Amino acid sequence: MTETVPERGDAPAVEAGGPLAGVRVVELGQLLAGPFTGRLLGDLGAEIVKVEAPGKPDPIRDWGKARYRGRSLWWPVQSRNKKCVTLDLRQEEGQRLLLRLVERSDVVVENFRPGTLEKWNLGYDRLSEANPGIILARVSGYGQTGPYAKRAGFASVSEAMGGIRYINGFPGQPPPRMHISLGDSLAGMFAAQGILAALYWRDALGGGLGQVVDVSLMESSFALLESAVPEYDRLGIVRGPQGTNLKGIAPSNIFTSSDGKWMVIAANADNVFRRLCAAIGQPELADDPRFATHLARGDNQEEIEGIVAGWAARHTAREIDEILNEAGVICGPIYTIADIFEDPQYRAREMLVTHVDPEFGEYVGPGIVPKLSRTPGAVRWSATWEEGSHNREVYGDLLGLDDEELARLRAEGVL
Repeated sequence: MTETVPERGDAPAVEAGGPLAGVRVVELGQLLAGPFTGRLLGDLGAEIVKVEAPGKPDPIRDWGKARYRGRSLWWPVQSRNKKCVTLDLRQEEGQRLLLRLVERSDVVVENFRPGTLEKWNLGYDRLSEANPGIILARVSGYGQTGPYAKRAGFASVSEAMGGIRYINGFPGQPPPRMHISLGDSLAGMFAAQGILAALYWRDALGGGLGQVVDVSLMESSFALLESAVPEYDRLGIVRGPQGTNLKGIAPSNIFTSSDGKWMVIAANADNVFRRLCAAIGQPELADDPRFATHLARGDNQEEIEGIVAGWAARHTAREIDEILNEAGVICGPIYTIADIFEDPQYRAREMLVTHVDPEFGEYVGPGIVPKLSRTPGAVRWSATWEEGSHNREVYGDLLGLDDEELARLRAEGVL
């Protein structure tokens, strides 16, 4: 077994393993949503076998403009804890090898356009024939059914059509995008959730069979809309962008400190608002009819947030943070990634973890979420750069192919 990667700080590295040790996942996807699903499961101990087409690897190996020693930093994080194999699923022999791998696996994850697996004669019917217990997680732009099913889907459009793009930003301005592929990451999280539920039903509840987990990027974005659906259905309200606050939720906004830093202060609950009033030296505001209740503060949002803004402008960010947190008021600075690296909470929670890349050595990547007390996840190894680096282990040790067969398959372009 690969040794546990050392982590920064004084805390000892956790033992390799995790709650999903013994679960084998075949990852067929590329770029973000499917591979992020695999990363989440791999972080918790699942064995991830990442399949790439020979000579046509996952584009995430070379994604983005930022380079360190000539390499993209997307790949090593998103493909940590994964065994990389090559396999041409367009060839019959490649399909047969995949089915042999499926026989020995628990989960298949794919994020191709719907119909692609079927075109390769690898739909769920054939996978489940090889292994009735197999769970097939299918991540796509719009789901496996419906009039949009055949469309290609990217995170940017899924966020737009899922409703979360419209409510982002400021009224009257173009809806901005977050500088991450949010729709892909949300779909990966929902896929992992669905896989775990299917595993639980199959194994713990005695269902005994696998099933299809159908995840849509659009629906994953739509799932975050809180009460927007019944608000429109019953009241005809079309929720729009609100800028830096939530309409009717006050005080809860960002405020500028005297040293020019942005601070979030959230004191919209009655008991927290009372603590805020005392902390800023105006306890009488808690009983002022304009602000005494949640609804009253919502009606007078601009006024109460103006009072808080005036107080914040007379204090440094450190002072605001100390005064309000000591008073039990929810408060914190808006961090850049540089700020995160300096924050002791991230270090204490092992959220900045040293990985060891096989080419360029140590680098810091994100830690494991969530934290489990008895069976914690771990970064067991960073991603390998060689395509098919685990071919011999997977096809030889697991499936029993000898060196002569492996050489032939390589020569024929199957591996």
